[in-house]
Amino acid sequence: MESPLLPTVDDAILATEMTERDTTSAVPSVPRIDGDRLWQSLMALAAVGPAPGGGSHRVALTDADRDGQALFVSWAEAAGCTVTRDRIGNLFAERPGTDPSRPAVFVGSHLDTQPNGGRFDGPYGVLAGLEIVRTLTDHDLETVAPLVVVSWSNEEGARFPFPTTGSGVFSGTLALEDALAQPAHDGPTYGAELDRLSLAGDAPVGGRPVEAYFEGHIEQATRLEEAGATIGVVQQGQGLRAWRATITGSESHAGTTPMDRRRDALVTAARVVELANRFGRESGGTLVTVGNLTVEPNARSVIPGRVVLVIDIRHPDLETLSRQTDGLLEDVRDLVAGDGLELELAEILHIDPLPFDSGCNQAIEQAAAGLGHASLPLVSGAVHDAMCLARIAPTALMFIPCRDGISHNPAEYASPGDCAAGCDVLCQAVVGRAGIAPA
Repeated sequence: MESPLLPTVDDAILATEMTERDTTSAVPSVPRIDGDRLWQSLMALAAVGPAPGGGSHRVALTDADRDGQALFVSWAEAAGCTVTRDRIGNLFAERPGTDPSRPAVFVGSHLDTQPNGGRFDGPYGVLAGLEIVRTLTDHDLETVAPLVVVSWSNEEGARFPFPTTGSGVFSGTLALEDALAQPAHDGPTYGAELDRLSLAGDAPVGGRPVEAYFEGHIEQATRLEEAGATIGVVQQGQGLRAWRATITGSESHAGTTPMDRRRDALVTAARVVELANRFGRESGGTLVTVGNLTVEPNARSVIPGRVVLVIDIRHPDLETLSRQTDGLLEDVRDLVAGDGLELELAEILHIDPLPFDSGCNQAIEQAAAGLGHASLPLVSGAVHDAMCLARIAPTALMFIPCRDGISHNPAEYASPGDCAAGCDVLCQAVVGRAGIAPA
């Protein structure tokens, strides 16, 4: 099953220009968030599906993912939100505004994690949104536009093949039917697991206007640390191409087949991995990774007859990404043909470089400056839900420092102070966009 192609970067820019609103006015006075409460919530959620070493293991549509969502729902309802789900499993906690005709301002990220992942990647953005709602409720403040704290389903793509599944269907870049039919690595389909866990709602996916979307996230790199900055203002998301390569040789007995008569698919696959790594190192900036291999029949005494691997290629410039992808795939074809084996290539993920909304970014920059936090413009190397939302609504992606750049690992860490600072900045920007209602 192929992943549908996303709109071009030109389409995204046009959509952003058409929907961009003026956010250059002064940021309203908003109370400071409760950093201790935010940290306690992060730690309490991390204890749901704990991983060895202090991390979290809440892979999408598992029992632990359901339990983590249930804890968030209880907190959101206690804060006065109405919680709903849509048919793909996205979770929305809505705080009404005084003007129900205004589209809602969305803030959030995702609650699912990588296997044996960290405590902050994804949950920070959702719980920062919850803390914004709690802060407004503490101070008896209403916004003009509604606020929606959202947790997008299967952002990580750790168990199911399509990352950003929930935000992809919501934004129209992934078909609902394809998303529901995608098989988990351990067997069941996405739709079947939604039903088993009762995580599918009745609401249609997407179709509602979004005033703006703000996402807070750990950086997963060291640029903020190295610059001594607290807030990263992401200018654009990096482009990505993922290609599945199926290399077919011949299975035969390891003890009877002479070395010069073997058609060993794993040997050729190993050469492809080395080629991809060398290509990336010599490209001058393109990132190339082979992070997934399936060997068949994967038996000690059988020469491998088939290997499936995925080549991941990333670059922030569209023309360079396209040119480098074409060049690498041509080299792979030549290598496999030279070994006398068969090759099948299929593109499984296609994301073009995408700029974020200048008005939303300016709101982040102004809030950071007003609160005394140094900010830094960045490009995101990882895929985030914000990259899907930016195709349909003004969107900002904000980073906070991540110690030593470690992520997808139990050692992943963001300090309580940086978590609070980022949430304060988000609160100013989000409430500034929604507007404080007169008392």
